[in-house]
Amino acid sequence: MKALVIDDSRLARLGLIGMLARFPAIQVVGEADHPDTALPLIETLRPDVLFLDIQMAGADAFDLLARLDDCPRIVFTTAYSEYAVRSFDYETVDYLLKPISEDRLAQAVGRLLRQPAAGQEAGAAHDGAVLARPALDERSKIFIKDGARCHLVSLASIRCIESCKNYVQVYFDDTHAYVKKPLAEVAERLPGHLFFRASRQHIVNLNFVGSLEEAASGGYLVVLDNGKKLEISRRSAALLKETMSL
Repeated sequence: MKALVIDDSRLARLGLIGMLARFPAIQVVGEADHPDTALPLIETLRPDVLFLDIQMAGADAFDLLARLDDCPRIVFTTAYSEYAVRSFDYETVDYLLKPISEDRLAQAVGRLLRQPAAGQEAGAAHDGAVLARPALDERSKIFIKDGARCHLVSLASIRCIESCKNYVQVYFDDTHAYVKKPLAEVAERLPGHLFFRASRQHIVNLNFVGSLEEAASGGYLVVLDNGKKLEISRRSAALLKETMSL
């Protein structure tokens, strides 16, 4: 699910983008600091959801929404409670008051993933596409056909998933297989408490994370239990530490 974060506070944007990195199903494709800069991004990137501040310098969120022909779903992120009633004139999924807690954000993401967009019904097609299938859980098994080989794979046994352009490479047990799907589409079905979006290229199963090491590049390496190393940013490393801490 593609998301755009719009807030005139740079720190607020970075903080929210960092928190959203915990949810593999949400792919932040851009950010903006004002309705004027957000509008062309919305038209170009076609996000599924806006994480949208209300009061911004010289304008507000409702000015932006009035200019949109096709409005994405919206999670409002604001310090002001008085706009709540007005917000539900739009495609509003949730209304988050700052400072936003991780639990509250998780609730909003859960609603996003459960609720179809306006005009869609369960099992019905929309613009020629069928609605996404429900999220998996750690008890799920998935069928992977890789060329002539077929695998019935326990989701909990998947160590990591790696993006390869329009394919992903799924690592499980002592083997791997290719699936012809982009990483973002695969991420939408994965349980967020089990899988972590370590980078643009990788999703890791938290149960197989062995350690974190500093990398020569200044970032960090996630070391999996089999010794495989994946490079991640300092921000992602900090989120991973927080996710796996008491």
